[in-house]
Amino acid sequence: MLRPALSRPGRLLKHPAGKDSFLARLLHPSPDTAPVTLTQRRIFILPTRAGLGFALLLLLMLLGSINYGNSMGFVLTFLLASLAVVSILHTWRNLARLIVSAGSSEAVFAGQDARFRVCLDNADDYARLAIGLRTGKAVGEVVNLAPHASGCLAFAVPAPVRGRLRAPGFSLVTSFPLGLFRAWSPLDLDLHCLVYPHPAPASLPLPETAAHPGDGRPRGEGHEDFAGLRSWHPGESLRQVAWKAVAREQGMLAKQFMGGSQADTLLDWDALSDPNPESRLSRLARWVLDAESAGRRYGLRLPGVSIAADRGQAHCHRCLEALALYRP
Repeated sequence: MLRPALSRPGRLLKHPAGKDSFLARLLHPSPDTAPVTLTQRRIFILPTRAGLGFALLLLLMLLGSINYGNSMGFVLTFLLASLAVVSILHTWRNLARLIVSAGSSEAVFAGQDARFRVCLDNADDYARLAIGLRTGKAVGEVVNLAPHASGCLAFAVPAPVRGRLRAPGFSLVTSFPLGLFRAWSPLDLDLHCLVYPHPAPASLPLPETAAHPGDGRPRGEGHEDFAGLRSWHPGESLRQVAWKAVAREQGMLAKQFMGGSQADTLLDWDALSDPNPESRLSRLARWVLDAESAGRRYGLRLPGVSIAADRGQAHCHRCLEALALYRP
Protein backbone atom coordinates (compact mmCIF):
# COMPACT_ATOMS: atom_id res chain seq x y z
CA MET A 1 0.00 0.00 0.00
CA LEU A 2 1.35 3.38 -1.00
CA ARG A 3 1.77 5.96 1.75
CA PRO A 4 1.15 9.69 1.20
CA ALA A 5 4.29 11.47 0.11
CA LEU A 6 5.53 14.05 2.59
CA SER A 7 6.16 17.46 1.09
CA ARG A 8 7.72 20.46 2.73
CA PRO A 9 7.46 20.80 6.52
CA GLY A 10 3.92 21.48 7.67
CA ARG A 11 2.31 20.17 4.47
CA LEU A 12 1.05 16.74 3.60
CA LEU A 13 0.54 15.90 -0.04
CA LYS A 14 -2.52 13.74 -0.55
CA HIS A 15 -3.22 11.78 -3.70
CA PRO A 16 -5.62 8.97 -4.62
CA ALA A 17 -4.64 5.47 -3.60
CA GLY A 18 -3.04 3.44 -6.35
CA LYS A 19 -1.31 6.42 -7.98
CA ASP A 20 2.46 6.26 -8.30
CA SER A 21 4.04 8.62 -5.75
CA PHE A 22 7.00 9.45 -8.03
CA LEU A 23 5.10 12.38 -9.59
CA ALA A 24 4.10 13.65 -6.14
CA ARG A 25 7.70 13.54 -4.96
CA LEU A 26 8.84 15.26 -8.16
CA LEU A 27 6.35 18.14 -7.83
CA HIS A 28 6.66 18.52 -4.04
CA PRO A 29 10.06 17.15 -3.02
CA SER A 30 10.94 16.74 0.63
CA PRO A 31 14.11 18.44 1.89
CA ASP A 32 17.18 16.28 1.41
CA THR A 33 19.04 14.93 4.42
CA ALA A 34 22.62 16.18 4.15
CA PRO A 35 25.14 15.02 3.10
CA VAL A 36 23.82 13.96 -0.31
CA THR A 37 25.73 11.78 -2.78
CA LEU A 38 24.82 12.50 -6.39
CA THR A 39 23.88 9.16 -7.93
CA GLN A 40 22.64 8.50 -11.45
CA ARG A 41 19.03 8.96 -10.36
CA ARG A 42 19.73 12.51 -9.21
CA ILE A 43 21.51 13.76 -12.34
CA PHE A 44 19.68 14.97 -15.44
CA ILE A 45 21.28 15.87 -18.76
CA LEU A 46 20.05 17.62 -21.91
CA PRO A 47 21.73 19.33 -24.87
CA THR A 48 22.44 23.04 -24.65
CA ARG A 49 21.67 25.53 -27.41
CA ALA A 50 25.18 25.05 -28.67
CA GLY A 51 24.58 21.29 -28.62
CA LEU A 52 21.39 21.63 -30.68
CA GLY A 53 23.20 23.85 -33.17
CA PHE A 54 26.03 21.31 -33.33
CA ALA A 55 23.51 18.52 -34.03
CA LEU A 56 21.97 20.58 -36.84
CA LEU A 57 25.43 21.15 -38.31
CA LEU A 58 26.15 17.41 -38.23
CA LEU A 59 22.87 16.73 -39.99
CA LEU A 60 23.73 19.19 -42.76
CA MET A 61 27.20 17.68 -43.11
CA LEU A 62 25.68 14.21 -43.35
CA LEU A 63 23.21 15.29 -46.04
CA GLY A 64 25.98 17.00 -47.98
CA SER A 65 28.19 13.92 -47.77
CA ILE A 66 25.36 11.70 -48.99
CA ASN A 67 24.49 14.07 -51.81
CA TYR A 68 28.05 14.39 -53.10
CA GLY A 69 29.24 10.92 -52.09
CA ASN A 70 32.18 12.45 -50.21
CA SER A 71 33.87 9.79 -48.07
CA MET A 72 35.97 12.32 -46.17
CA GLY A 73 32.78 14.15 -45.33
CA PHE A 74 31.40 10.95 -43.79
CA VAL A 75 34.60 10.48 -41.77
CA LEU A 76 34.51 14.02 -40.42
CA THR A 77 30.76 13.87 -39.64
CA PHE A 78 30.94 10.60 -37.71
CA LEU A 79 34.13 11.67 -35.94
CA LEU A 80 32.47 14.82 -34.64
CA ALA A 81 29.33 12.88 -33.72
CA SER A 82 31.38 10.36 -31.73
CA LEU A 83 33.08 13.21 -29.85
CA ALA A 84 29.67 14.62 -28.94
CA VAL A 85 28.45 11.24 -27.70
CA VAL A 86 31.57 10.71 -25.60
CA SER A 87 31.15 14.20 -24.10
CA ILE A 88 27.79 13.09 -22.66
CA LEU A 89 29.59 10.63 -20.39
CA HIS A 90 32.18 13.20 -19.28
CA THR A 91 29.50 15.83 -18.56
CA TRP A 92 27.52 13.35 -16.45
CA ARG A 93 30.65 12.08 -14.68
CA ASN A 94 31.57 15.65 -13.70
CA LEU A 95 28.70 15.56 -11.17
CA ALA A 96 28.42 11.84 -10.45
CA ARG A 97 29.41 10.73 -6.92
CA LEU A 98 29.92 14.26 -5.66
CA ILE A 99 29.09 14.59 -1.95
CA VAL A 100 27.05 17.71 -1.20
CA SER A 101 26.57 19.03 2.34
CA ALA A 102 25.19 22.19 3.96
CA GLY A 103 27.67 24.88 4.90
CA SER A 104 27.41 27.58 7.51
CA SER A 105 25.29 30.69 7.06
CA GLU A 106 25.77 33.91 9.01
CA ALA A 107 22.90 35.87 10.51
CA VAL A 108 21.92 39.11 8.76
CA PHE A 109 19.66 42.06 9.44
CA ALA A 110 16.30 42.43 7.74
CA GLY A 111 16.67 44.13 4.38
CA GLN A 112 20.04 42.54 3.63
CA ASP A 113 20.84 39.47 1.54
CA ALA A 114 21.42 36.19 3.36
CA ARG A 115 24.23 34.03 1.97
CA PHE A 116 23.95 30.27 2.14
CA ARG A 117 26.99 28.05 1.61
CA VAL A 118 27.02 24.60 -0.01
CA CYS A 119 30.09 22.39 0.38
CA LEU A 120 31.22 19.88 -2.27
CA ASP A 121 33.54 16.95 -1.64
CA ASN A 122 35.30 15.16 -4.50
CA ALA A 123 36.35 11.70 -3.30
CA ASP A 124 37.51 10.44 -6.73
CA ASP A 125 40.91 10.39 -8.43
CA TYR A 126 39.99 12.86 -11.19
CA ALA A 127 39.24 16.57 -11.10
CA ARG A 128 35.79 18.14 -11.37
CA LEU A 129 35.83 21.34 -13.40
CA ALA A 130 33.39 24.21 -13.96
CA ILE A 131 30.67 23.18 -11.48
CA GLY A 132 28.21 25.99 -10.91
CA LEU A 133 25.30 26.67 -8.57
CA ARG A 134 22.02 27.83 -10.07
CA THR A 135 19.09 29.46 -8.30
CA GLY A 136 16.21 30.26 -10.60
CA LYS A 137 17.59 30.92 -14.08
CA ALA A 138 20.90 32.44 -13.07
CA VAL A 139 24.12 30.51 -12.49
CA GLY A 140 26.19 32.10 -9.74
CA GLU A 141 29.56 30.96 -8.46
CA VAL A 142 31.63 28.27 -10.21
CA VAL A 143 34.17 25.99 -8.54
CA ASN A 144 36.90 23.61 -9.72
CA LEU A 145 37.68 20.61 -7.53
CA ALA A 146 41.00 18.82 -7.59
CA PRO A 147 41.12 15.06 -6.89
CA HIS A 148 40.24 14.30 -3.26
CA ALA A 149 39.56 17.99 -2.59
CA SER A 150 36.67 20.01 -1.24
CA GLY A 151 35.18 23.35 -2.13
CA CYS A 152 32.24 25.59 -1.35
CA LEU A 153 29.70 27.57 -3.32
CA ALA A 154 27.44 30.32 -2.01
CA PHE A 155 24.23 31.95 -3.16
CA ALA A 156 22.33 34.99 -1.89
CA VAL A 157 18.66 35.20 -0.93
CA PRO A 158 16.85 38.46 0.00
CA ALA A 159 15.86 38.63 3.67
CA PRO A 160 13.07 41.23 3.87
CA VAL A 161 11.68 40.34 7.32
CA ARG A 162 13.08 39.14 10.63
CA GLY A 163 12.83 35.54 11.79
CA ARG A 164 14.26 32.32 10.47
CA LEU A 165 14.74 32.32 6.70
CA ARG A 166 14.64 29.06 4.76
CA ALA A 167 16.67 28.95 1.56
CA PRO A 168 14.94 27.86 -1.65
CA GLY A 169 16.02 24.84 -3.62
CA PHE A 170 18.98 25.09 -5.96
CA SER A 171 20.78 23.05 -8.61
CA LEU A 172 24.36 22.08 -9.29
CA VAL A 173 25.05 22.46 -13.02
CA THR A 174 27.91 21.77 -15.39
CA SER A 175 28.46 21.79 -19.15
CA PHE A 176 32.05 20.54 -19.03
CA PRO A 177 33.92 19.65 -21.24
CA LEU A 178 32.57 20.90 -24.58
CA GLY A 179 29.47 22.87 -23.59
CA LEU A 180 27.28 20.71 -25.85
CA PHE A 181 25.33 19.15 -22.95
CA ARG A 182 24.27 20.45 -19.57
CA ALA A 183 23.97 18.17 -16.56
CA TRP A 184 22.22 19.31 -13.40
CA SER A 185 21.06 17.94 -10.08
CA PRO A 186 18.23 19.68 -8.15
CA LEU A 187 18.80 19.81 -4.40
CA ASP A 188 17.08 21.11 -1.28
CA LEU A 189 19.27 20.83 1.82
CA ASP A 190 16.83 22.61 4.17
CA LEU A 191 19.22 25.53 4.75
CA HIS A 192 18.20 28.14 7.32
CA CYS A 193 19.48 31.55 8.31
CA LEU A 194 18.61 33.83 11.22
CA VAL A 195 17.40 37.31 10.27
CA TYR A 196 17.68 40.01 12.95
CA PRO A 197 15.28 42.98 13.09
CA HIS A 198 16.37 45.95 11.03
CA PRO A 199 18.05 48.40 13.45
CA ALA A 200 16.28 51.72 13.83
CA PRO A 201 18.22 54.91 13.00
CA ALA A 202 20.62 55.98 15.74
CA SER A 203 18.50 58.94 16.88
CA LEU A 204 17.21 57.71 20.25
CA PRO A 205 19.91 57.44 22.96
CA LEU A 206 20.33 54.41 25.17
CA PRO A 207 17.86 54.28 28.06
CA GLU A 208 18.94 55.59 31.41
CA THR A 209 17.37 52.63 33.21
CA ALA A 210 20.03 50.69 35.08
CA ALA A 211 20.14 47.25 36.63
CA HIS A 212 22.12 45.62 39.41
CA PRO A 213 25.18 43.93 37.90
CA GLY A 214 24.45 40.45 36.63
CA ASP A 215 20.80 40.11 37.65
CA GLY A 216 19.04 42.18 34.99
CA ARG A 217 16.60 43.76 37.54
CA PRO A 218 15.85 47.48 37.18
CA ARG A 219 17.41 49.79 39.68
CA GLY A 220 15.12 52.27 41.42
CA GLU A 221 15.54 55.99 41.01
CA GLY A 222 16.78 56.35 44.59
CA HIS A 223 19.90 54.38 43.66
CA GLU A 224 21.00 56.82 40.94
CA ASP A 225 22.08 60.45 41.02
CA PHE A 226 19.96 63.01 39.23
CA ALA A 227 22.11 64.58 36.51
CA GLY A 228 19.70 67.08 34.96
CA LEU A 229 17.23 67.34 32.15
CA ARG A 230 17.52 66.62 28.46
CA SER A 231 15.22 66.71 25.46
CA TRP A 232 12.57 64.02 25.37
CA HIS A 233 12.68 61.87 22.22
CA PRO A 234 9.52 60.40 20.66
CA GLY A 235 9.27 56.71 21.47
CA GLU A 236 10.70 57.00 25.01
CA SER A 237 8.62 56.00 27.99
CA LEU A 238 6.40 58.73 29.42
CA ARG A 239 7.65 57.77 32.87
CA GLN A 240 10.91 59.59 32.09
CA VAL A 241 9.16 62.88 31.29
CA ALA A 242 9.85 65.74 33.72
CA TRP A 243 6.23 66.76 34.19
CA LYS A 244 7.11 69.68 36.48
CA ALA A 245 9.14 71.19 33.65
CA VAL A 246 6.23 70.63 31.29
CA ALA A 247 3.93 72.42 33.75
CA ARG A 248 6.35 75.36 33.75
CA GLU A 249 6.01 75.44 29.93
CA GLN A 250 9.65 74.49 29.41
CA GLY A 251 8.75 71.90 26.80
CA MET A 252 8.94 68.09 26.80
CA LEU A 253 12.03 67.26 28.85
CA ALA A 254 13.22 63.93 30.24
CA LYS A 255 15.00 63.24 33.50
CA GLN A 256 18.61 62.13 33.17
CA PHE A 257 20.32 60.08 35.87
CA MET A 258 23.94 59.14 36.39
CA GLY A 259 24.45 55.62 37.68
CA GLY A 260 27.60 54.13 39.13
CA SER A 261 30.34 52.90 36.86
CA GLN A 262 29.23 49.30 37.47
CA ALA A 263 25.60 49.94 36.58
CA ASP A 264 24.09 47.69 33.91
CA THR A 265 21.79 49.00 31.21
CA LEU A 266 18.42 47.32 30.92
CA LEU A 267 16.89 47.32 27.44
CA ASP A 268 13.23 46.98 28.34
CA TRP A 269 10.31 46.41 25.98
CA ASP A 270 8.06 48.38 28.35
CA ALA A 271 10.39 51.39 28.22
CA LEU A 272 9.12 52.10 24.70
CA SER A 273 5.69 53.55 23.99
CA ASP A 274 5.50 52.83 20.26
CA PRO A 275 2.35 50.74 19.61
CA ASN A 276 3.97 48.99 16.64
CA PRO A 277 5.76 45.81 17.86
CA GLU A 278 8.14 45.78 14.89
CA SER A 279 9.20 49.37 15.59
CA ARG A 280 9.94 48.42 19.19
CA LEU A 281 12.03 45.46 18.07
CA SER A 282 13.95 47.69 15.66
CA ARG A 283 14.62 50.18 18.43
CA LEU A 284 15.77 47.43 20.80
CA ALA A 285 18.06 46.03 18.09
CA ARG A 286 19.63 49.49 17.71
CA TRP A 287 20.11 49.73 21.48
CA VAL A 288 21.77 46.29 21.58
CA LEU A 289 24.26 47.35 18.90
CA ASP A 290 24.91 50.72 20.54
CA ALA A 291 25.42 49.21 23.98
CA GLU A 292 27.79 46.57 22.59
CA SER A 293 29.83 49.11 20.65
CA ALA A 294 30.06 51.29 23.79
CA GLY A 295 31.38 48.35 25.81
CA ARG A 296 28.54 48.51 28.32
CA ARG A 297 26.96 45.62 30.15
CA TYR A 298 23.33 45.33 29.13
CA GLY A 299 20.37 43.07 29.64
CA LEU A 300 17.24 42.55 27.58
CA ARG A 301 13.67 42.19 28.75
CA LEU A 302 10.79 41.19 26.48
CA PRO A 303 7.35 39.90 27.47
CA GLY A 304 8.12 36.34 28.56
CA VAL A 305 11.87 36.69 27.87
CA SER A 306 14.57 37.98 30.22
CA ILE A 307 18.30 37.95 29.48
CA ALA A 308 20.70 38.88 32.27
CA ALA A 309 23.20 41.68 31.76
CA ASP A 310 26.47 40.84 30.05
CA ARG A 311 28.56 41.94 27.08
CA GLY A 312 30.49 40.38 24.21
CA GLN A 313 29.68 39.03 20.77
CA ALA A 314 28.02 35.89 22.12
CA HIS A 315 25.74 37.96 24.36
CA CYS A 316 24.98 40.35 21.49
CA HIS A 317 24.01 37.43 19.27
CA ARG A 318 21.82 35.98 22.02
CA CYS A 319 19.92 39.25 22.43
CA LEU A 320 19.50 39.79 18.69
CA GLU A 321 18.35 36.18 18.30
CA ALA A 322 15.69 36.73 20.97
CA LEU A 323 14.51 39.81 19.08
CA ALA A 324 14.50 37.96 15.76
CA LEU A 325 12.41 35.05 17.04
CA TYR A 326 10.09 37.04 19.32
CA ARG A 327 6.37 36.62 18.63
CA PRO A 328 4.19 39.44 20.04
